[in-house]
Amino acid sequence: MAEEHHDFESGSANASATFPMQCSALRKNGHVVIKGRPCKIVDMSTSKTGKHGHAKVHIVALDIFNSRKMEDICPSTHNLEVPVVKRDEYTLIDVQDGYLTLMTADGSTKDDVRLPEGELGQQIEEGFDEGRELIITVVSAMGEECALGVRDAPNQ
Repeated sequence: MAEEHHDFESGSANASATFPMQCSALRKNGHVVIKGRPCKIVDMSTSKTGKHGHAKVHIVALDIFNSRKMEDICPSTHNLEVPVVKRDEYTLIDVQDGYLTLMTADGSTKDDVRLPEGELGQQIEEGFDEGRELIITVVSAMGEECALGVRDAPNQ
């Protein structure tokens, strides 16, 4: 008999960026994918069923990365995709060429997060220029990430 050889070393978890959830189980302030974009639900309403129809759920949500308003209507019994949203905090090391250099909890560096535009970006640059130690909150979902918050590091 021939010996069988299995190679398990190159396996990956292949964790999905989304998971299905029934429309009627979604809640305000939760997340949902609308038109391929991860969104935070800001308003939901359910219409009553007709004589032979399904109840419809009207969802109003904001894209978590660019704050665009998105809307969707779907039968309450149908499934929608829900993004896996991860929130991490990093220590700011440097601001250079429109990107942030951040230190992770294990001491390695991460330098692929863009400096946000607008007021948040100004707060980060001003705090860095003043020499303050800053903690940056980074949200990631569906292969995208962006800085969403900044605060002063607690004094050690």
